[in-house]
Amino acid sequence: MDPMTGVILVLLAVVLVIVLCVLGGSFFMVEQAQVTLIERFGKFSRIAHAGLNFKLPLIERKAGRLSMRVQQLNVKVETKTSDNVFVDIVVSVQYHVVDGKEFEAFYRLTNPEQQITAHVFDAVRSQVPAMTLDHVFEKKSDIEIAVSAGLKTKINAFGYDIDGSPVTDIAPDDKVRAAMNEINAASRLREAAEQQGEAVKIKTVKAAEAEKESKKLQGEGIAAERIAIAEGIRDSVAALLSVGEGGGVSPEEAMKTLILTQYFDTLRAIGASSRATTVFLPHSPGGAADLSRQISEAIMVGNQAPGPQEPARAVAGSVPPTTPARAA
Repeated sequence: MDPMTGVILVLLAVVLVIVLCVLGGSFFMVEQAQVTLIERFGKFSRIAHAGLNFKLPLIERKAGRLSMRVQQLNVKVETKTSDNVFVDIVVSVQYHVVDGKEFEAFYRLTNPEQQITAHVFDAVRSQVPAMTLDHVFEKKSDIEIAVSAGLKTKINAFGYDIDGSPVTDIAPDDKVRAAMNEINAASRLREAAEQQGEAVKIKTVKAAEAEKESKKLQGEGIAAERIAIAEGIRDSVAALLSVGEGGGVSPEEAMKTLILTQYFDTLRAIGASSRATTVFLPHSPGGAADLSRQISEAIMVGNQAPGPQEPARAVAGSVPPTTPARAA
C-alpha cells in the first residue's frame, strides 16, 4: 500500500471519529418534569422539553435546566409581636415555574430562593408586629394569606407562581413558652378544683336529702310504731277490763299488770342485745314491788284529783275538820 494512501486513511478515520464525537454530543436527554434552555452563540434560542433533543454542534449549547415540579422553601423568620414577645415563625413556601415563563424564571432571577426568602421576611414582619402572641397562634391563617398575596404580586413577574405558604411552626422564647404552660396548668388546676368542689357540693346535697328522707321515714316508722303500741295497749286494757267485769279485776290492777308486762318485755329486749347501753334502776323483786306501789299511788292520786268543776274532796284517811268549840 502506498504510504500516502495510508496517511489519508488515518486522517479519514480521525475525521470520522471527530464527526461522530461531535454528532454524539449534539444529542442529549431531558428528564421528565424538567426543561433545558438552549443558547445559540450566547443568545437564548429555545426550550428543550423532556425526551431526546438535538442541538447544533459548536453553535448551540445548553445554558441550564429548570425543574417544573412544585418546590418547597422553609423560611425561618424572627420577629416581635405587639406585646413585645420575640417569636420564630417558620413559613413553608411552595412554588413552581409557570409554564411558558421559563425564560423569566431562568434569566431574570439570579437566586430565586434568596429573593423569595426576602419577600417572606418582608410579608411576615409587616403582619406579625400588629398582632399579639395569642393572636399569632389563633390567626396564623392570616399570616399565610398575607405571605401568599405578597409573594404572588412580586414573584409572578419573574416566572414563578406561589401554591401556598403555610405557617408550619411558631416558637416563642423558652421562658415565654414556660410561662404560657404555667398559665395553662394553673387554669386547668382551677377548673379541676371547681369541678371537685361542685362534686363535693352535689354529694353533700344528695347526702342531706338522703338523710332528710331517712329521718322522715324513720319518723313515720316511729309514729306508726307508737300508734301500734297505743292500739295494743288499748286492746290489752280493754281485754283486762272485760275480764274484770266477770272476775273482779279493777282498772288500776289492769294498768299495773300492763305496765309491769311492758317493763319485763323491755328487760328481755335489752338482755337479748349484746351492745346495749341503756341504764336501768335496780329491778330486784323488792324494786318491782316498789314500782308497783308507786304506780298504784299515782293512780289513786289521779282518781282523787278534783276535776275542773268539782270541789276538792277529802283524801281517804285524812283527819276531818274540827268544829270550833262554843263559849260556855
